Amino acid sequence: MKYVKEEFYEIFEEKKSKFIAHLFPSKDFDEIMQRLKKEHPKARHHVYAYRYLNEYEQIVENSSDDGEPKGTSGKPSLNVLAGNELINTAVIIVRYFGGIKLGTGGLVRAYSDSVNKVINSSKLYEYEKLELLRLKCDYSDLSKLQYDIQLLDLHITNKEFTSDVTISLQGTKEKLESLKKQIGRNITIL
Repeated sequence: MKYVKEEFYEIFEEKKSKFIAHLFPSKDFDEIMQRLKKEHPKARHHVYAYRYLNEYEQIVENSSDDGEPKGTSGKPSLNVLAGNELINTAVIIVRYFGGIKLGTGGLVRAYSDSVNKVINSSKLYEYEKLELLRLKCDYSDLSKLQYDIQLLDLHITNKEFTSDVTISLQGTKEKLESLKKQIGRNITIL
């Protein structure tokens, strides 16, 4: 599965109709939809589709045709997101009508092509499920522990310095298990 970290857009034209596809993280959906409606007040349609993982690691999907004939725009756009295995990602396609009707098949192709075009020009990242781990160590063990953490490309989210050091980490299950095998007995897993 893949996702985007920032917004990308591409313009696709079909028989004088202009399709402006914006691909972005799904968490920014409401904000970007409001912005696009302000930027394109004369656009005929603001079609969208999104997919994200909920707290139970289930994929949630939704789409809207926004006035286009039923099933000709939102669902095909969603199918392109799913076909590219994108999650935590949304697309909004702003359409300006060019005066020539495209028909249902033409609309499906145009919306699908516009979403494919923006995906192909976007920087995609591989999704990895991250888990948390907390460790407690003496000050004397801190530099060795930080070195091991860096080698495994784990992310330190927090450090607490009291009579000893508590480190909160984030990483894939495999990398965290590898770290657990490396650490000495004087480092405690919380």
